[in-house]
Amino acid sequence: STKNGRDSNSKRLGVKVYGNQPVKAGGIMIRQRGLTFKPGISVSVGKDYTLFATQNGYVQFETINDKKFVSVVG
Repeated sequence: STKNGRDSNSKRLGVKVYGNQPVKAGGIMIRQRGLTFKPGISVSVGKDYTLFATQNGYVQFETINDKKFVSVVG
């Protein structure tokens, strides 16, 4: 018999809210493993590296020195 036959449940990672879309305070914007995207203005990091908004506004993605940042503006 084979030793395969196992599979894990998908973890639903990725971007949840895209650029220029509105987000509320506490709203999850990105679920990720490790800090692929770093927190910018008005964004905080959860213990599992989830990025979430700390205030209402619109999502903005930007790249600075080859690092990707996510901010909430206006």
